[in-house]
Amino acid sequence: MPTYRAGRHELGQNFLTDRPTIDIIVDLVSRTDGPIVEIGSGSGALTLPLQSLGRPITAIEIDPRHAHELRHRVDSSTTVVDGDFLRYRLPRAPHTIVGNLPFHHTTAMLRRILHAEHWTAAVLLVQWEVARRRAAVGGATMMTAQWWPWYEFGLVGRVSASAFTPRPGVDAGLMSIARRTVPLVAPALRRDYSTFVHALFTGKGHGLQQILPQVAGRSGGPVVRQWLAEQRFRGTALPRDLSPEQWSELFAVIGRHSPALDQPPRRRR
Repeated sequence: MPTYRAGRHELGQNFLTDRPTIDIIVDLVSRTDGPIVEIGSGSGALTLPLQSLGRPITAIEIDPRHAHELRHRVDSSTTVVDGDFLRYRLPRAPHTIVGNLPFHHTTAMLRRILHAEHWTAAVLLVQWEVARRRAAVGGATMMTAQWWPWYEFGLVGRVSASAFTPRPGVDAGLMSIARRTVPLVAPALRRDYSTFVHALFTGKGHGLQQILPQVAGRSGGPVVRQWLAEQRFRGTALPRDLSPEQWSELFAVIGRHSPALDQPPRRRR
């Protein structure tokens, strides 16, 4: 196992030191394909075991001390980059992303990843609540619904704060993201779809029965009633209760009728 310097608070450095968790991550990455891009390699707790997969690795580390030391310990197939992932230009060929994301930069990094092209799979350690929200545990958030047509989010499990050095104040969650080989919505329609999802989540009314007619507009009323009848929801369904397939169906059915597409969405959470 690598040795660990004290983590720098301003960089959100909480190094993964739990061997069973490391083994799980390596196993998950082994089921993916292509070169590996690691976010926040630190002292190499993940980098060095990942080398057993025999795939090219690019390890990105914002702390020059750790980058310098790790560069002397890796195989020739591993490249250590001293830099900020948020400014790093990802490869333009298929690759896998893996990383222990700094908790206070998680949202920014997730957005960076989701907006990037070419990667096919990601295995990420993030704050537990973030992992639950992205995986739609208890219902989808607006951000998850806005990305569902192009990605599948999975929750692998909870990782105790004791698995890190220094110990963070909250537990982590191990999550996976897979890019859909066949998108549920055409990528060219992402902006319109995002606006549509925003309109449903912020629409006034009690449940989809009241929200959908407002979003669809007067001309979309008949198709809304037909779609709702086909779903046979139990009780009062909310936007968070919709599945990825239902979101894409709704967009296809009433998106073109929706006055909401003429309004720019507010900032996602």
